[in-house]
Order: sequence, then structure tokens, then C-alpha cells
Amino acid sequence: MNKQLLRLVAAVVLAGGSLLTLETGLPCFYSNPVLAQGREKLAAEDVYEQASEAVVTIYTGRGSGSGFIINADGLVLTNSHVVENAPRTVTVVLKDGTRLPAEVIAFGDKNLDLAAVKIRSQDNLPTIPLATANSVRVGSEVYAIGSPFGKFSGTFTRGIVSRLDEEEKQIQHDAAINPGNSGGPLLNAFGEAIGVNTAFYSSRSRNTGISFAINLEQVESFLVAVQSGETPRLSAWKNSTSPRSLTLDGEVVNGSLRDGDETLWDESFFDVYSFEGWAGQQVIIEMVSWELDPYLILLNSDGTILTKNDDWRPGDPNARIIITLPEDGTYTVVVSTFKSEQSGDYTLRAYN
Repeated sequence: MNKQLLRLVAAVVLAGGSLLTLETGLPCFYSNPVLAQGREKLAAEDVYEQASEAVVTIYTGRGSGSGFIINADGLVLTNSHVVENAPRTVTVVLKDGTRLPAEVIAFGDKNLDLAAVKIRSQDNLPTIPLATANSVRVGSEVYAIGSPFGKFSGTFTRGIVSRLDEEEKQIQHDAAINPGNSGGPLLNAFGEAIGVNTAFYSSRSRNTGISFAINLEQVESFLVAVQSGETPRLSAWKNSTSPRSLTLDGEVVNGSLRDGDETLWDESFFDVYSFEGWAGQQVIIEMVSWELDPYLILLNSDGTILTKNDDWRPGDPNARIIITLPEDGTYTVVVSTFKSEQSGDYTLRAYN
């Protein structure tokens, strides 16, 4: 689990074959705006050939939807309504039919229909870059790829941007989408994602030429929250097995994080505990280990992250949270590690 800005080198393959390498705090999901100038628009068939390999179908066991891969390590964007009632592990199917297990790792807030899914143990998957900000104009040609009705994977449709809804931060377009297209990309004429398809207007469950995609402004904010571990709801504990009870009397709880345990988005193992608290109550939570670098996350009853801690104090890698609870309710403590795949024993205690 990250405690400082990561220095990550991200290479994004552009339409012209050049590489953009950036050293930033977050992986780069975008095309190079400088090199993008002067590019020629692609023919429709070339847009499909370039983008379709990175469009996936997501099967939850209760339904299906679409999504698209935005980094080679297997981070997939989709709609929250595609996976909100899914078990923690879903199946992602690539264009060639390869079926891969994946985990639902993050949701947008209640007003943002976005979710992130992580395909595990991958490092060379095809991707779709995000377009540069403010590049969408009414009248621009757009394309959609998805799996309508969960049966017709790789379906390609085209249209134009009909309207930009600045208040709702949506792109209205007339490329045909239907149930099952949800979560798939809306693409520009360079094969870049300019939005995430989310809905269409209809009174009889068929497309009427009015479709909507979530715009890049909201997508970008969501990705920042995912990468920093600050999404309002993370399915890693939302859909986990029942948390262990944690008392606030200082009793020491012994636990361990091992290979085979559930993992967070960065592949760090975790355990989940819960306790009852009330507004104004001060609570101290401590995690200690000689075998791993402890990391604590505290969530309120709706899954919102209240606070997190890595180092107790300078030179001490153990974790400690001191907080005055904001409301009555059930609180969740996520016990994890600073680095991915660390394992070992730990102790946990909470008191007031």
C-alpha cells in the first residue's frame, strides 16, 4: 500500500507508433497531446482494429456488461451497475475468447456510474488510451464497442456527438448502444476513449438514437481516486466475508496475512474487522508486526474511507489511527500492508 507518491514510468503507444514515457505519481493512461497534433483521423475499420482487442465482456454470474482495459497490468473500466451486485470475483472475457478471473476493486460514489475491475497476474494486455481533456466537440464522429445483450461481443457502432451536458458531465451521442453495452468505451476517430457508455434513452428497452457516456472529467477523477486507494467504496471489503468483531477494550487480537488471502487493488493481502461506535467517541487502533509493514484503513458504515495510516511515527513502521468518530454506526477496519504480497503475523488492538 502506497505511503508516498510512486515514481512510475508509463509508456503509452500512440497511433503513430511513438512512445511517450512519463515519470509521474500515477500511471499514464493518456495519449501524448503534443504528438497527437496533426494526426490524421482513422478509418472506421482501423478504429475498430486498434481498439477492439482491449474491449472485454464482464460476466458476474448474475448478468454481463462491457468494459475496456486502460493499462497493460489489467485495470478495466466499466459501469458500477454492471458489477454492483456481483461477487468479488468476476470473469473477464477477451476478444479472442480467453477467460480471465478478475476482482471488482472500486466503485464510484452513488452519483457516478463507474467501477474498476483488476485482472490479476497480467502485464502485457492490449489497452485503449484516454483522449486529452476538452477534445470532444458536438458533431465529432464517435464509435462504440461492446457486448449488447451479453451475446454479441465486439459489436461496433458509429455516430456523432449530439450534445455535451456540462451539468451532468455526460456526452450525448447517437451511436447505438443496448443492454450489455454498459461500461464499454466511446471512442473518437483516433481510437481513444472519450467516455464510458452508461445508458440510452428508450421506453421499450431498445435504442432510440439517444445514448449517454460519462465524460473524461469524471473518469479522470475516478482513476485518481482508484490509484490512491481513496475510492468511496471498495468491493474488496464490500463483498468480503463477514468481518471479525473488534472490541474497544484494548484486547489484543492475533492475525496473519498469507498467500491465498484476499487482496486489495495493489495485490496487498488484507483482513477485515468491525466495531460499533458513536458520534464524538475517540478511538485508537494499533497494528503491530515484526514481519510485515502494517497499514490501516478505517471506513464508516457506508464504506467511505475516513482515514488511513502507515507509519506510527518516524522510524516506527507500525500503524496507528487516532480518530474522533463522526457518527453512530458500524465502522470497518481494513488491516493490510505497505507493499504488495507481504505476509506475516500481526497484532491488532483498539481502545478508547
